[in-house]
Formats: sequence, structure tokens, C-alpha cells
Amino acid sequence: MANIDFSAEIRALRATYHSIERVSDVEALKEDIAELSERAGEPDLWDDPAAAQKITSRLSHRQSELERLNKLVSRIDDLEVLVELGQDEDDADSMGEAATELESIRKSLKELEVVTLLSGEYDEREAVVSIRAGAGGVDAADFAEMLMRMYLRWAERHGYPTTVMDTSYAEEAGLKSATFEVKAPYAFGTLSVEAGTHRLVRISPFDNQGRRQTSFAAVEVIPLIESTDSIDIPDNEIRVDVFRSSGPGGQSVNTTDSAVRLTHIPTGTVVSMQNEKSQLQNRAAAMRVLQSRLLLLKKEQEDAEKKAFAGDVKASWGDQMRSYVLNPYQMVKDLRTEHEVGNTSAVFDGEIDDFIDAGIRWRTDNRNAEK
Repeated sequence: MANIDFSAEIRALRATYHSIERVSDVEALKEDIAELSERAGEPDLWDDPAAAQKITSRLSHRQSELERLNKLVSRIDDLEVLVELGQDEDDADSMGEAATELESIRKSLKELEVVTLLSGEYDEREAVVSIRAGAGGVDAADFAEMLMRMYLRWAERHGYPTTVMDTSYAEEAGLKSATFEVKAPYAFGTLSVEAGTHRLVRISPFDNQGRRQTSFAAVEVIPLIESTDSIDIPDNEIRVDVFRSSGPGGQSVNTTDSAVRLTHIPTGTVVSMQNEKSQLQNRAAAMRVLQSRLLLLKKEQEDAEKKAFAGDVKASWGDQMRSYVLNPYQMVKDLRTEHEVGNTSAVFDGEIDDFIDAGIRWRTDNRNAEK
């Protein structure tokens, strides 16, 4: 504590805060809140429940943004007062508390600074995450399930609601594929840096000779479609197949043919859903994801770009963006940002914020370099 120059540190905190405040455009934020509040107070708001939900959700998010900014500047002010009192009274306890709060504010500013970098067209959207087992047999299927748990635990840590939309179980263990929604503002912008091929190296628990196995899984992230998006898919462009939902090991979990697979014939895009109770619900969920994927495809074509947000993820050698090594040493390393962590158990338990933050900064730097 004696080595901390609190005056310099507090000046640095304020400088970082003011840069975030400028990017966040507080005046525009207040105007947006005022407009949304007025719309939320209209007597016929709930005549259209879907539209009402969008308005109230956006209002809540904007209010949270402003509250977070106001709370941070208040914490910096309080820290300054605490330091002055601690120094005047030579109070070691107060100075220790100040040092702890200084680090906490630094962390909060870092998190908020990363959010300001999410400026893509769809970054504010909720996200649909799909995980697919790649090369590596049963180990790849097990790895896909490990990744799904990792992301669900990450969402749980942040209090983000999730809905598992589809799970296709492998015969021996793990998942062939899975799809789930993360229902939080900026979920797409945040999680989209996780899209790509992930590689696992470990002693295989499925190999009776105890050999080291390398396996792969692909992660795809797309923004959730909104009612305002103009994606119209003619019925004659969609093939609908229904089948019986199944659980681990091929065990039936549904005695009716409620699972639905939609194929968009012109593009070959396939979406399947089986976790809802009825065929109608599964079809609606599958259509929503199909529309989301086609929305990105449309965006690509309009911008004359040759790469998708989700990308063509091959899930094999030479294509990985992150490695999870459990043997002969323990290390998770992102191959784009060089960020690495030795506590692999914590990562698989959802502690991936530092990887996400580094990925967002890396993506922003790349976009700026391309301009």
C-alpha cells in the first residue's frame, strides 16, 4: 500500500472513465431513455406483447447502462474521499480498504471499456450459439459437451438466461451438436469472438491404452433474429422433416415425432430443434435460428464480403483458434491474442472473461487496421 500513488491512480481512473463516457455518449443515452420511457407509458403498449417486450427490455438495458456509468463515477469520488481520510488520520485499515476498492474499480472500468468496443451492426443482439463435434471421434463429442457446459456456466456467472434449443447426443458419450440461446443484451457482440475451432489435447478417458488424444470442436455464434428484420422465406424454399427426439445413448425421450429439421433449399442451410415439447414449438424455434443465419448471409452479400460472422469452421487441424492442453502440461491458450491461462479447470467452469475481453480488443484492432 505504501507504494501506491493514489493521486496518480485516481487521475488515471478518471481519465479512463471520461474516455468511456465520451464513447458511450451519455446525452444520447439519456435521450434514448426518455423516448423509451414515453413509449413504455403509452396505454396501448401491451396490445402488441412482442413489441412491448422489446421496448421494456431496451429501456431496462439503457437504464442499466446509465446507472452503471453513474455508479462508477460515484465510486471514484468515494475512493478519493476515503484516501483523504485515511491519509489524514494515518488509518491503515482505511488505506487497505482503498487499495482493494482501487483494484475493484479498475476491473469494472476494464469491463465497461470492452463493452464500448462492441459497435458492430448486430453486437447488441442476443446470441444463438451452436457447438459441433469435429475430428477426434468420441473425444471430440465429449469436448463439445465440455464447451457447452463452459459457456452455460459463463452465462450463469453473469446472470444471463439461457435456453437449450437442440442437443444431438453421440452414441458413446458427449454431443454431436448442440444449440442454445443466450438472452442478454450484447450477447452476440461478446460471444462472437468465441466462434471458431477449439482444440483439446489430453489423455483420452476413452482409450484403454491411455494415449494422448487431440480432438476438435467448432463454435458458431449468430445474432438472434428480431421482428424488425426483413427476412422472408417462401414456403417452397424450405423442406421440413420431423423425427423423434432422443436423449443420451439413443434413448427416446419423446414418444411422438416432435423434433423438426428445416432445410433451406437454395443455400443448403440446415437447422434442427428437438428440445421443445411440441412439433409446433420446435418448428418456430428452428425457423427463428434459420432466419438468423440467413440474415447474416444476406448481410455478407450486400457488403460483398467473402467471410461470414460465423465463418466456415472446419473443426480440424490447421484451423484452430484456441487450444486446451491437459497433458503433458495444463494450459489454455488463444492463438489469436496469445492470452493464456494455466488453470484449465477454472476455464472449463466458465471463467473465460479474460479470453473474451482479449478477443474483443484483438478484433477491434484488426478492424481499425483494415480501415
